[in-house]
Amino acid sequence: MPTEQMVSATEFCLHNNTEINFIITLHESSIIDITKVEEEVFIPVSQLKIIEKILRLQHDLDINTEGIEAITHLLQRMLEMQNELLLLKNRLRMFEEN
Repeated sequence: MPTEQMVSATEFCLHNNTEINFIITLHESSIIDITKVEEEVFIPVSQLKIIEKILRLQHDLDINTEGIEAITHLLQRMLEMQNELLLLKNRLRMFEEN
């Protein structure tokens, strides 16, 4: 992925008043993706919204990394279930119309 679609983790951390180690920990926990280019860490733009939500959880609610990992897993599972429910509703509607 080209660096144009990425944000420097250092700049992101400075802007959001957080440590680069926190970003690396999130990556090691498989919560977010990062890319290293010549020892510089970059965050894909698509991951920024997720990281900002996680930072709010950590700062506002004082949730640790393990808690964040559990919450993100549950939120992902909930989204999958909502998509499955929508698919099933559409199928049911198709049968009801016939």
